[in-house]
Amino acid sequence: MSVDEMPASGGFLAEGPVAGGPALITPERAALWWLPLEAVEEADWAGLETLLSEEEQVRSKRFHFERDRQVYVAAHAICRGLLTYCIGGAPQDWRFSVEAHGKPELVSPPGGPRFRVNISHTRDLAAVALTAHHDIGVDVEWLQRNAPTEKLARRVFAEREQETLAATPDDLKIDTFLTFWTLKEAYVKAIGKGLSQPLGAFSFDLETLRIHFDDRLADDPETWHFERYRLGPDHLMALAVKHPDRSRLAVDTTKAPLDWLRTLAAA
Repeated sequence: MSVDEMPASGGFLAEGPVAGGPALITPERAALWWLPLEAVEEADWAGLETLLSEEEQVRSKRFHFERDRQVYVAAHAICRGLLTYCIGGAPQDWRFSVEAHGKPELVSPPGGPRFRVNISHTRDLAAVALTAHHDIGVDVEWLQRNAPTEKLARRVFAEREQETLAATPDDLKIDTFLTFWTLKEAYVKAIGKGLSQPLGAFSFDLETLRIHFDDRLADDPETWHFERYRLGPDHLMALAVKHPDRSRLAVDTTKAPLDWLRTLAAA
């Protein structure tokens, strides 16, 4: 799905930010915000930084390159903004713990649902995905790069993925390689196993967006929903959500509302 093919903002995110009522996010909903850095004006950066926690603000100042600092700030600002938009509270108040394999997990409000959030960023783009209870992962990648795709695929892809890549025309190899890569990374990030999960132990069919596991006992493919997006000429994005009944899952994907984030930062 390209950015032009995404439905107009008519999903649950179009209801506007939560205002004292029930959270917009439920176990049957997943929200995905993405933000290209080219949309951020120079005057916006100071405001976006105020949405971060004190620890994140300190960490942002340690980056050597301004481009790296900005994409870090953007990712964490839209993460905290999305949480406030969908659940409520102040963006700076959200806290995270570190689970097994180093995966950050949101500390959900006492007595409420367990909200799950995942962040990804690459050159000039940041994205964040949010749902309740279920595993969720997002990955974004920059397309304008040179890489030995088939050599890398032999190291990390399943055999059927290698075959698909080998049959791909040269001018589409990077696109195909990174489509597989974003889907695989989104899944790995969702399950939270990091580098302990071999990327060659599972594979994707790009036509159906279905996942296949070499070990049938490793996971149930019927419980996984995947989406992939082309965000303009430079970026790919993939989403993975684990859900017991994918037909009940509503995914709302939209560009992060900068005007609302500006208002939130000024509050």
